[in-house]
Amino acid sequence: MAREFQRGHKAKISDLTAGTDLYVGVQISGPGLTFDISCFGLDADERLSDDRYFIFFNQPKSPEDSIQLLGAQSGDTESFRVTLDQIPSQIQKLSFTATIDGAGQMSQIAPGYLRIVAGGEEVARYPFDGSEFSTERAVMVGDLYLKDVWRFAAVGQGFDGGLDALLKNFGGEVAEEEPESAPQQPAVPAQSQPPAFAPPPQAAPPPAPAPSFGAPPAPTQAPSAPAPAPPSAPTSPQTFTPPGQTFTPPGAPPAGQYAPPGAPAGQFSPPGAVAGQFAPPGAAGAFPGQAQPFGGGTQLAPVPPEANVRVVLTKYAEAPVGDRWTEQNHNLVRATLTKDAPILAKQGSMVAYQGDIDFAHKGSGLLGKLTGALTGQGMSLMRCTGNGEVFLADEASRVFVIRLQGEQLYTSAQGVLAFDESLETEVRRIEGAGLPGGGFFSMLFSGTGAVVVKTRGVPVVLPVGAATYVDGNAVIAWSAGAQAVTTTSLRLRRSGYARQTTEAVNLQFRGAPGNFVVVQPFEV
Repeated sequence: MAREFQRGHKAKISDLTAGTDLYVGVQISGPGLTFDISCFGLDADERLSDDRYFIFFNQPKSPEDSIQLLGAQSGDTESFRVTLDQIPSQIQKLSFTATIDGAGQMSQIAPGYLRIVAGGEEVARYPFDGSEFSTERAVMVGDLYLKDVWRFAAVGQGFDGGLDALLKNFGGEVAEEEPESAPQQPAVPAQSQPPAFAPPPQAAPPPAPAPSFGAPPAPTQAPSAPAPAPPSAPTSPQTFTPPGQTFTPPGAPPAGQYAPPGAPAGQFSPPGAVAGQFAPPGAAGAFPGQAQPFGGGTQLAPVPPEANVRVVLTKYAEAPVGDRWTEQNHNLVRATLTKDAPILAKQGSMVAYQGDIDFAHKGSGLLGKLTGALTGQGMSLMRCTGNGEVFLADEASRVFVIRLQGEQLYTSAQGVLAFDESLETEVRRIEGAGLPGGGFFSMLFSGTGAVVVKTRGVPVVLPVGAATYVDGNAVIAWSAGAQAVTTTSLRLRRSGYARQTTEAVNLQFRGAPGNFVVVQPFEV
C-alpha cells in the first residue's frame, strides 16, 4: 500500500522501497489549462549548473539516461523514469515542477498527485489541489534529494512568475524566440521499441495500473507495452537558455534574485585550527563523534521585494532531514522520533511538533542521585515518545548537537537542552572548594547517542593546557579525559566576576593533549 505524504513531509527512499529504478508520475489538470511538467537536476548548491539535466519536452533525457521523460500514461499527465544508482555524483537533487502554459493560476487546478512506483507497486503518493495555492503559475511538486542517501520530499511550493521564476530560482533564464511560421513539434524520445519498464496502456479511467519496472521485480512478467505518447508541446515560444550563455554562475545570483537556503555559512575556527574545523592537538575532532564543529549554520539569501508570501517564507522552510537530530537553524533543533527510541528534553522546550507525539513529565529520579537541592544540577525533564518530529529551543539560545559513539562527555545541567534516552547519565562531584550556587557537580554522558547543548552566544572551544582556568558559571562542556578541579583565584578579586559578590571561584582543567573545554560568553 502506498504511503501518503502531506506537504513538507520527507522520507528515505530506502524506507519506501529497496529499488533504485523508479517511476515518477505527476497528474495535474484544470479547466482550460495546459501544463508543462519538467525535472530540474540540481547540484549541491541547488543550481542548474549543467543544462543537460533540465529534462523537459525538448530534452527528454539526461546524457547517461538516468533521468528520462516518458510522456503521459497510466492516468498520469507526465511521467519520468529515474535510475538513482546511475545519477552522476554532481547531481544532488531532482526537482519535479509543473508550470501553466498560457493564462491561468494554480488555484484553478483539480485534485492531482505526484506518485512514486517501484517494482510495479506504488510506494508513495503526494496529493494536492488548488486550495493550497492562489495566483501562482508554477509549482515545485516534489523532490528526490541526496543527503547521505536518496530521500523524497513533498514540496508543494508555488511561484507567481511561472517558468521564469522557476528558472531564476535554479540559476537560469528564459529567452524569447522569434515566432515561427509553423509550430515546432516536440522531440520524441529516441526509442525504436517500447520500453519494457513502461506501464501497460490504460483501458479505463484511474485507478491506473502501477508501472512494472524497478526493483524488487514484480512477481509476474509484465506484458509488452506500446510506446509512450509524446508529451504535449507548449503553445508559448519559450526555450531554455544554456548556462554558458545567459546563466548566472552558481554562488553569484544577480541583485534581487532569490536563492533557496542551504549554502553553508562561515564556520568558527580557533587559532591554529584547520579552517571550518576545530581539532585540539592529538584529537580527531572538536567533540567525540561530532560531525560538524560549532558555528555551522545556513546562510539566508536576499529575497526580492516583489516576491509573494510563499517565496518570502521559503528561506525559513523546514530543513531537509539529516539523521535523528537536525539543526534547523542556530537556535532550533529538530528530533525525528520513533516509538522505540524516545528522547528526554528540558521541560517546556517544545516549540512545535508534527505527527503522533506524547509528552510526559520525568522527575529527577531518572538521573539516579541527581537532585537540584543537593547538587545544583537539577533538571525538569519531559519524555518525548511516538512517531513524528519535535522542535526544541530555549530562550533563543544557540544549540549544537554532539554525537557520541561509545564515548563520554561532561556537561553542566544548565547547558543541556535534550539527549537520547539511550545514553547513560551519571553525576560526578568536582573536587575542591564549592562553587557559588552549589555548582560543584557535573553530568557525565556515556554511550552512543546525541546530546544537544545550548549556549548564550557563540562559544569558544579551548584546548586544555597546563594552566586552563574557566569561570564555573560559563563552562558548558568538556572532554572526559580532562580533569576539573575548583580553585580560588586571589589575583582576579571581585572585579573579575561581575555577577559575584563572594570570593572569586573558577575551574582549573588538566589533561593530556587532545582534551578540550567549551566556554560560552555568558555567566549563568
